[in-house]
Amino acid sequence: MKFNPGFDIQPTYQPLGFQYGENVFGPEVENRSLDAIRKNLMEPTCDGPAVVYSIAMDVGNDDDKQNMIERNLLYGAVTYAKGTLGKEPVRSQGHIHAVSPSCGMSTCEVYEIWSGAAYIYMQETAQDHPGRCFAVYAKPGDIVIVPPGWAHATIVADITQNLTFGAWCVRDYGFDYDEVRAHKGVAWFPIVNENRIDFIANQFYQKSQLIVKEPRIYEEFGIRKGIPIYQQFVENPDLFLFVSQPQLAKEKWENFIP
Repeated sequence: MKFNPGFDIQPTYQPLGFQYGENVFGPEVENRSLDAIRKNLMEPTCDGPAVVYSIAMDVGNDDDKQNMIERNLLYGAVTYAKGTLGKEPVRSQGHIHAVSPSCGMSTCEVYEIWSGAAYIYMQETAQDHPGRCFAVYAKPGDIVIVPPGWAHATIVADITQNLTFGAWCVRDYGFDYDEVRAHKGVAWFPIVNENRIDFIANQFYQKSQLIVKEPRIYEEFGIRKGIPIYQQFVENPDLFLFVSQPQLAKEKWENFIP
């Protein structure tokens, strides 16, 4: 992994997981199996990797943990298998962040790609009309923010490579899958078409438009490009308070464009 995430962590691929360096904390990974996500795939009976991705929630330097806890922030790391799930690239099933008891609302997530390539897919709601839909193509070092309340999924954009990323989340996180599952997935399915990823509409939603775009720089949040978001937290522990307290950025979420 060429990208430096800002602390000593390395993904492993056989099996999927992470190795933690000296003075770095982290849990045993939690695996998501293909069987666990089938209901939200375009082809629920498809073949694919038995373990689709591995999650290490709450990682970082020992010296930084108290600052995270005081701000109700958690840094997570995820690594994905390469390959396909039937006609689709390897991906997550899609969810909405549940209302966090600490702030009384759904919370956002700040992604940073470490290796491989991703489409960070998001839609405003998981109701019959999904609202605005975006697929943000992100490479190592790119940052993507998913707003509170939006349904979203992570998609492997280069099926020849494993995808690994880090993300800032609220500590008392929760995932709501109900509405996405009721619609048999997100509003747009990614499809592998030779050397590219195309998207096709999910018939269980009303008609919508998908915007495929590059990441942007989130100047309004004070986030800098080219510096790992973990390092930016170390330099300014209050920088990501909008993650655990999304009401602080209420005006920024209105008409948000990722």
